[in-house]
Amino acid sequence: MQVYKAAKYIRLSYTDDKSNESNSVGNQRKLIEDFVSRHPEIELVSEKVDDGYSGVIFDRPAFKEMMDDIMEGKINCVIVKDLSRLGREYIETGRYMRRVFPAYGVRFIAINDNIDTLNESAGDDLTVSVKNIMNEAYARDISIKTRSSLETKRKNGDFVGAFPVYGYRKSEDNHNLLVVDEYAAQVVRSIFRMRLEGFSPYAIANELNRLGTLSPLAYKKYYGLPHAKKGYTDRKDCRWSANTVTRILQDETYTGTLVQGRKGSQHFKLKEMESRPSSEWVRVENAHEAIVDRNDFDLVQRIRNLDTRTSPQKDKVYLFSGILVCGCCGSRMVRKTNRYKDKEYHYYYCPTGKKNGCAHPVMVKEHELMECVRDSLKGFIANVVSLDEILSGIDQSRINRELIKEYSRQIAQNEQQLEQIRQYKMKLYESMVNGFLDKSEFLYNKSSYSARITQLEQAVAALKEKRTDVMENRSERNRWIENFRRFSDLEELDRKAVIQLVQVITVLGKDELQIQFNYQDEYEKALALITPVQERMVV
Repeated sequence: MQVYKAAKYIRLSYTDDKSNESNSVGNQRKLIEDFVSRHPEIELVSEKVDDGYSGVIFDRPAFKEMMDDIMEGKINCVIVKDLSRLGREYIETGRYMRRVFPAYGVRFIAINDNIDTLNESAGDDLTVSVKNIMNEAYARDISIKTRSSLETKRKNGDFVGAFPVYGYRKSEDNHNLLVVDEYAAQVVRSIFRMRLEGFSPYAIANELNRLGTLSPLAYKKYYGLPHAKKGYTDRKDCRWSANTVTRILQDETYTGTLVQGRKGSQHFKLKEMESRPSSEWVRVENAHEAIVDRNDFDLVQRIRNLDTRTSPQKDKVYLFSGILVCGCCGSRMVRKTNRYKDKEYHYYYCPTGKKNGCAHPVMVKEHELMECVRDSLKGFIANVVSLDEILSGIDQSRINRELIKEYSRQIAQNEQQLEQIRQYKMKLYESMVNGFLDKSEFLYNKSSYSARITQLEQAVAALKEKRTDVMENRSERNRWIENFRRFSDLEELDRKAVIQLVQVITVLGKDELQIQFNYQDEYEKALALITPVQERMVV
């Protein structure tokens, strides 16, 4: 009598019904052992368990170990509870049964399905094919339901990730809600504060390491908190790095906004996750308590888009880095230092002036620039404060009605453009089929329209949020006016004041600057509102 050296293969998917005891690891083990006890020709030599692995994917650790044992001749029999434990993918499951196992002389047994390849007809039985198809259909159905459930949770503002970002932890009462981890949150706030003060991510990382502050991964390891294998670090020693700091500075989660669904698989059979376009992300504001003020977060993103490189000897960027531009060619001006008789002289110049054909390249002395910008800022701040006092004396409900009317007009205008571009996009495929566009033109136009649609959708969402704020009587003007009021006692310029209040400084000539302040549109809009409202009050 031939003796078969068998492996009992047990698999439990993370989607399996946990209340169904028949699918449990223990139940599968007992079922196989009872079966073997009635078959003296089978000797159990190993047990392979994949707990939490989908049957659609065959890249499972225990399954791969079992296949290695088969190839090395250690086992020549595989026993499972039923065919679905081997796999739920029709083609691949059939390939193992009909080709791989027979090629290595392996006997395959699926107990509950009455399949035993020792019986020559078992592998070709129509029942096997039908069961494989049903198992795959089940896997597809489970995948669709799981995705739908996750999508619903995301849209409701529920956190569905495995690990919260540094600064948050899962609520003990509701694991779909993020709550502030105060110690880590203080570190996050200090990172944003230092960035606004002009420190580079590299300098921030060095300062945190100097202070002995635990990096995100080191912190979670030290306190036994759940964490990803790599976490927010790319260093083996778990120290802070510029990359870690940068990732924190770019994470919108810290504003209380939950952004999920950035990645996903294209098909339920595919394990690999692909990045999704931003238009498909699920973004829910006020999903949890914010750690960082939205205005500060937006300013940091603006800094990131500026050219704010620092010299190797400096930790902080210069006062006007990334903000000062040449009025001739539009290039960003850079700071240079000259030394004369043991004295340093700092000035800004256009590094590409000659290359870009500037007729009269301009240089501006730093101390003169600082005086001019400071005086202009103080004047504009005074105007904003005066405007706020005027607005405070006017019936706010009248101002709100004007604002709602203006926002509604802009929303309607953008939505009209949005619908028009969507129609254009829908007709692209028809145009390609009819020969009006080739494939490259089709793809280019499709990409352009998609980008414009995303841009308009974001604009409409922002305008609707502003309109809602006004309708719910949340003072719109306080948001930007307060940014200027906090600098009402400004005497000396610093990087934070410049970044927060100035959009761009254009050098038009030796003695001519054009300064565009942040929130200038809001300022002019408020001015435009005052006149008609005051006129109605007089009448």
